[in-house]
Amino acid sequence: MNMHNPPHPGEFISQTYMEPFNLSCRQLAKHLDVAPSTLNRVLKTQSGISPEMALRLSKVVGRSPESWLAMQDHYDLWQAKQTVELDKITKIELKVAYN
Repeated sequence: MNMHNPPHPGEFISQTYMEPFNLSCRQLAKHLDVAPSTLNRVLKTQSGISPEMALRLSKVVGRSPESWLAMQDHYDLWQAKQTVELDKITKIELKVAYN
């Protein structure tokens, strides 16, 4: 099922973990053992979730690392679908040659 405009993981972190539990960027960054500026870039959707950050988030707030990376992939793919022009792209027919 295709998702319409999936949230960036940073938005999800803010809405699901930070706002309801009154966590600051500094507090969460300390638990993640990252610089507050690093987390802030994710929260502001300026950076994506790396495999390393996915592991950290999984340990600190839960969810599997794979789910964090999948969320980032869904967001990135949706964004690309909005901007990438595919009209001039054609499928190549691949045929196996037998000798």
